[in-house]
Amino acid sequence: MAEITSPLVESRRPQIYPTLTASEIDRLRRFGTPKDYADGEVLVHPGEVGHGLSVILTGHVAITQPNPRGKPELVVRHGPGNFTAEISGLSGRPALFEARAEGAVSAIVIPSERLRAVMVAEAELGERIMRALILRRMRILEAGTGGPVIVGVESDPDVRRLEGFLRRNAYPSQRLDPTSDPEAAGLIKRFHLKASELPVVLCPSGALLRNPTEDQLARCLGLVSAIDPNRTYDTLVVGAGPAGLAAAVYAGSEGLSTLVLDCRAFGGQAGASARIENYLGFPTGISGMALMARAYNQTQKFGVETAIPDEAQSLTPCPESGYRVNLANGETVRARSVVLAGGARYRRLALATLDRFEAASVHYWASPLEAKLCAGQEVVLVGGGNSAGQAVVYLASQVKKVSLLVRASGLEASMSRYLIDRIKEQPNVELVTHAEVCALEGTEGALQKVTWCDVRTREQTARDIEHIFLFIGAEPNTDWLAASDVSLDAKGFVLTGSEAAAGRHPLETSLPGVFAIGDVRAGSVKRVAACVGEGAQVVAALHQHLAKVAERAAPPARQPEPA
Repeated sequence: MAEITSPLVESRRPQIYPTLTASEIDRLRRFGTPKDYADGEVLVHPGEVGHGLSVILTGHVAITQPNPRGKPELVVRHGPGNFTAEISGLSGRPALFEARAEGAVSAIVIPSERLRAVMVAEAELGERIMRALILRRMRILEAGTGGPVIVGVESDPDVRRLEGFLRRNAYPSQRLDPTSDPEAAGLIKRFHLKASELPVVLCPSGALLRNPTEDQLARCLGLVSAIDPNRTYDTLVVGAGPAGLAAAVYAGSEGLSTLVLDCRAFGGQAGASARIENYLGFPTGISGMALMARAYNQTQKFGVETAIPDEAQSLTPCPESGYRVNLANGETVRARSVVLAGGARYRRLALATLDRFEAASVHYWASPLEAKLCAGQEVVLVGGGNSAGQAVVYLASQVKKVSLLVRASGLEASMSRYLIDRIKEQPNVELVTHAEVCALEGTEGALQKVTWCDVRTREQTARDIEHIFLFIGAEPNTDWLAASDVSLDAKGFVLTGSEAAAGRHPLETSLPGVFAIGDVRAGSVKRVAACVGEGAQVVAALHQHLAKVAERAAPPARQPEPA
């Protein structure tokens, strides 16, 4: 069986599959348990939860993944000094691969919780292991192997919805098209599947889902599991954008039990940025998705729990535990403190026909997934901020033409200079000023024509366009706080500090122990670096609040008896 290869494997094999020295293996022994396997015995099954990491001492282990048709393909063959795992092993989530002994094998098995201890106690060695785990996930994503198999046609809006959800959560997937693949067509026929039940998803565990919701898919894959209603976390972070992930990393690294919720994916709006070039420490730039994936992996390293997608629905005080947050799925989270980092939701065009095309033709991200759909076509992008500029530059390299629509007379008031200059250098970008979209036309959910008009003269321009990108800003994601006592400003942003109540910490809301950071906070600077800074800053305030809670809960000191 030939090994699956890719450019990433060829260029970085020593980092992806490092061989540990005898002294490094000895340092890992205290974290694991020795175990022997017979020839052909399986160390890890696909879909197995909490497999952790196994260091091979003697023998060889074949790592395989099923291809879209369920046939095993060799990923790599490990020998003495190598270790089995990818990033799912760090968080105890289901494995994407099978590990099978070839001959007699001896290994040190390190469970997930002890693997996180390795990262903290053995910094240098932990760095090598962590890099390998991340690169192995990148290899899976690059090779297009592993993960669930989605059976459906590429143009199906539900296929795009599911593929987009998985991609934005850095989870691999494969797809079979029943119109061109006999096995996919045979699967539909064998299970008597109706058109309304497509697409279907085959999970690594063997489960078959019929046109699932994101929540159903995530639970089948083990991305999210049931929350213990009796557990009380030190802090609950609502939102997994730059601010929320930063708060989670610092809270987790300082020993606070932390849960992060997000209703969609980690990364927030920053994850939609094709390239961020003004973030400190990345002079060559970095994609928003890559930056946020690194932050998300850091949360796993420090034992932070995540529940994505899980949506907060209400926030109420809870005398015995601090606060209770009810989720849209009926679950409840208890926490001694809460960090509101829900950011903002994308603004939508005020057009009655928008809903008709949102699933297939209207995009709020500009990732490789969307670029593939639009390759060689003319597209429209609406928006004049930095996110819009980054998207334009990226799309210009992928599509035939980009028409950039802004209501203003230019980009200077809303976009960084370096992006303006770069857009001017793109020969296939047309800047249309004083313009707004006034009509969308198409059939069966597929966009065919976009009409925009001059905001001054109302003169109309119509183009045959199948995809439109909207980067027109966002509104605070605070509707779920309406019934709480959290004070909001006139635009719906969360008030903090003295504007919320006298004596409050600058990031604390009108409710003691509830903090707001990032874009959702009134007066915040809407930049990734500012969000990360507030995420780090809020942890000091969390410690102060939790110390006060512990002090109030402690029994009064016993007074000495009189002599």
